[in-house]
Amino acid sequence: MESTMKDLRGGESVLDMSPRATVGGGVEDVYGEDRATEEQLVTPWVTSVASGYNLLRDPRYNKGLAFSEKERDAHYLCGLLPPALMTQELQEKKLMHSIRQYQVPLQKYIALMELEERNERLFYKLLIDNVEELLPIVYTPTVGEACQKYGSIFRRPQGLFISLKEKGKILEVLKNWPERAIQVIVVTDGERILGLGDLGCQGMGIPVGKLALYTALGGVRPSACLPITIDVGTNNEKLLNDEFYIGLKQKRPTGKEYYDFLHEFMTAVKQNYGEKVLVQFEDFANHNAFELLAKYGTTHLVFNDDIQGTASVVLAGLVASLKLLGGTLAEHTFLFLGAGEAGTGIAELIALEMSKKANVSVEELRKKIWLVDSKGLIVSSRKESLQHFKKPWAHECEPVNNLLDAIKAVKPTALIGTSGVGKQFTKEVIEAMAALNEKPLIMALSNPTSQSECTAEEAYKWSEGRAIFASGSPFDPVEFNGKVYVPGQANNCYIFPGFGFGLVMCGAIRVHDDMLLAASEALAKQVTDEHYARGMIYPPFANIRKISAHIAAGVAAKAYELGVATRLPRPADLVKFAESCMYTPNYRSYR
Repeated sequence: MESTMKDLRGGESVLDMSPRATVGGGVEDVYGEDRATEEQLVTPWVTSVASGYNLLRDPRYNKGLAFSEKERDAHYLCGLLPPALMTQELQEKKLMHSIRQYQVPLQKYIALMELEERNERLFYKLLIDNVEELLPIVYTPTVGEACQKYGSIFRRPQGLFISLKEKGKILEVLKNWPERAIQVIVVTDGERILGLGDLGCQGMGIPVGKLALYTALGGVRPSACLPITIDVGTNNEKLLNDEFYIGLKQKRPTGKEYYDFLHEFMTAVKQNYGEKVLVQFEDFANHNAFELLAKYGTTHLVFNDDIQGTASVVLAGLVASLKLLGGTLAEHTFLFLGAGEAGTGIAELIALEMSKKANVSVEELRKKIWLVDSKGLIVSSRKESLQHFKKPWAHECEPVNNLLDAIKAVKPTALIGTSGVGKQFTKEVIEAMAALNEKPLIMALSNPTSQSECTAEEAYKWSEGRAIFASGSPFDPVEFNGKVYVPGQANNCYIFPGFGFGLVMCGAIRVHDDMLLAASEALAKQVTDEHYARGMIYPPFANIRKISAHIAAGVAAKAYELGVATRLPRPADLVKFAESCMYTPNYRSYR
């Protein structure tokens, strides 16, 4: 992946530490809350000590009925709450019972967002303790519907909206956000939200959801997270004609105007928050995603989840699947349906991993990976008309214009879907894979569920129970011929929370491909023999915080090895250090 980006940068590497666009900035934790242990008393500082009615309206410090009698006396809460006292665990039980009453997933999403706005710690307690149940609500697939209807469910600011109207004063806009010690920014321009297309300003649901997972799954403090939507307009005619649309009603600019605006944003971010703030690009269209990652990879701490996060989580599944498939990665052949930022990003990371393990050039091992786009198999005869990120995958072969014929020509052992178009893995396609392989590996990665290339049931049924299956969105276990199969979920949230936390934990200033490989290998190692016995190539989400700690440790270790970590001295045990640094949502006692 880095080799592709180097081409776009004119040969410059991430590790060259380009001084371009380097500016001063950043802030320190003034009150010491970040370093306090759970047992230590803290003061609920806002701009003054929060008390009384204001304390109940501050989501970071509000505990509702869990305030003790002593705290109610000390902070002028008597009479503002009913007399009952509840533990956080009882509050959690009550709220989960309430959320389960809703039949519509979007109603559950709204209920959770409202909880976050009034009681932050209880929100994260629910999410951490019930991650497998609530993850599909705060993330895919429900977050897709939330984005489509974001204008209707918008209540109060959950992040920053930076529109073209703010051109020339983005730094001032950043200063309007009340938090100063920001460590992670997730930013989108809303042009390619999941498989739903251009949702413009309403794409804010994605950064909000991603950062909720950074905290719940990765342990980054909520106050250190900032969701941002860059609103440059939308090309979605339905939104442009919607009187209730909350964003700019204009077509998207392209070229210099767009990139100048993004450059002002990236410069302002570093100036306001310092060198070590992680900027995660999310759901940018292909034509911008690669350019932005290439341009800022050498000057900022940047990460594109669609290109790099997806690649890392899929590679982890492939590495883990070798236990079931046998052989090494280099002994397998991979066929992708979809040649956008996700498909090409995954392909490049697979080639890099094979290169490291087999000690063969990346260029040579790319020949083991084939891609199909909307015009058919990417082959050498098409090279002149291909976008730059597709050209490395144009191999010698006769032109083929559909997936089924591509399978017959290439004879892959793994079929990976990143097309964003549902129902592409038909019965004939799965049967063709099953005819070629004893255990065909089928990964239907497109989100949300409606866009998945096939369902888990279809993969198992059409392969007669022989497929190893993973998807982007969740599917329930499937019973076939008396055996229960548990489909894997190649979900980015296995990787990006732990990956980002690892960068923050070690004070990294750049992201390198070797860190992505380290994250993949750390995740693959969490799959046990018990999981394999159930056909799983990913560990269950119930253990996600432990998984994230191991991923963070692997990423940090690689950052120290590459010389891009700034937190010195290096902790002796990085896994224990990661666990000790993680945000915990248990209530704190107030003095």
